[in-house]
Amino acid sequence: MTTGKNKAEKKHHQFLTKNTDFEVRSLDTICVNESELSHPWWYNGKYLLAGIIFGIILVKAEVISWFRIQEMFRLQSFHMFGVIGSAVLVGMISVGLIKRYRIKTIYGEPIEIPKKEFSRGQVYGGLIFGFGWALTGACPGPLFAQIGTGATVILVSLLSAVAGTWVYGRYRSSLPH
Repeated sequence: MTTGKNKAEKKHHQFLTKNTDFEVRSLDTICVNESELSHPWWYNGKYLLAGIIFGIILVKAEVISWFRIQEMFRLQSFHMFGVIGSAVLVGMISVGLIKRYRIKTIYGEPIEIPKKEFSRGQVYGGLIFGFGWALTGACPGPLFAQIGTGATVILVSLLSAVAGTWVYGRYRSSLPH
């Protein structure tokens, strides 16, 4: 008799061996976990709730403040560096624990974090991202929280981010990776 754990691992292995597009895409991504589970639409409510809570935290921590972001880029305040550094530290510890204890999703699926090699395209992308962040005072996470607080001019940044994502997807094959 096969346990649920073995079934999930076997199913995931079959998925990986059948889907060659997955193998190619995983070379360009940090983490690819494709779930084959399907749920009713209302299961997504938990993500909406998590997003609302995340937005409230961003507002209360003043992470969406254009002035705080400018202070960071002018090296006038440690506030944003502290927030970003804390997030990096929590992320490093979390990924380390996931790898060490082979933690699975709440549905029992294995979490796989493939190795990622450095490429010069990451430097170019990081510079473009940083310049955009410095100019607009907005990065992808806080965009929606800024719009939610009434800063509707950020819609221009949101549309620009969507357009930039589309351009990247369109010309991805000819860009350095």
